Amino acid sequence: MSRSIGLRLAYEGTRYSGWQAQPGQTTVQGTLAAAIAAVTGEVLVPRGSSRTDAGVHALDQIVAFTSASPLEAAVWGRALNARLPADVTVVVAAEVAADFDPVTAAVRKTYRYRIHDAPWKPVLDRHLVWRWRSQLDTAAMAEAAGALLGEHDFTSFEKTPSSRVSKTRTIHRLDVVRRESPAGRADGEVWVEVEGNGFLHNMVRIIVGSLVMVGTGRRPPSWVATAVAARDRAAAGPTAPPEGLVLLSTQLPPGAALGVAAGTP
Repeated sequence: MSRSIGLRLAYEGTRYSGWQAQPGQTTVQGTLAAAIAAVTGEVLVPRGSSRTDAGVHALDQIVAFTSASPLEAAVWGRALNARLPADVTVVVAAEVAADFDPVTAAVRKTYRYRIHDAPWKPVLDRHLVWRWRSQLDTAAMAEAAGALLGEHDFTSFEKTPSSRVSKTRTIHRLDVVRRESPAGRADGEVWVEVEGNGFLHNMVRIIVGSLVMVGTGRRPPSWVATAVAARDRAAAGPTAPPEGLVLLSTQLPPGAALGVAAGTP
């Protein structure tokens, strides 16, 4: 009897060429498939809810696969973690319905982007942040971010060329905050957190790159609204590098077998 297994997966994407398996490249999907094969000998292609780019991290990638093995979900979780490398881990494993599709099941996703703009270098977190060498104006960035809330055509914020027919997405929340340490002092990081019903290719990274243009004073806050209205990739800012981005959480419908999200804001 086959079982459909759902996972909440976390990984540091530094050494991976993204989620999607590619010939001759080390990917998270390929690494997970190899671990599955090591457990049961099956050649499976696990399905993921998000196609994270090379260098992008995740705390809550939703994954599913169907196995002919009778192993229960909890056993799968332990067996996979015993075979996965140190930068990939199963956080939650549960049996899901045979027709469970991680892509269509995800109703909301939250991403966090970390920018380090202190005078000192981020030695321990250098693979997890975008290093910026001057302090950003977070108030101006937050003002600009308001133009991105709600439902819009985000053509200006998608990598080109693109084959997607619909460019319309809804952003429910977009926060720009300067993170403070427990002692109450700013520790040199700006966090951009965005929650939406779905994202185009490179959309979050282009949003961040555009907000940084505002934060440096190179563009006024009103420029972001103009970029949205243009529906032209050339109208928006640069694509921020991948290392600062993490898929923080993936929300499934109420009652989903995979429980609560692994990542929390």
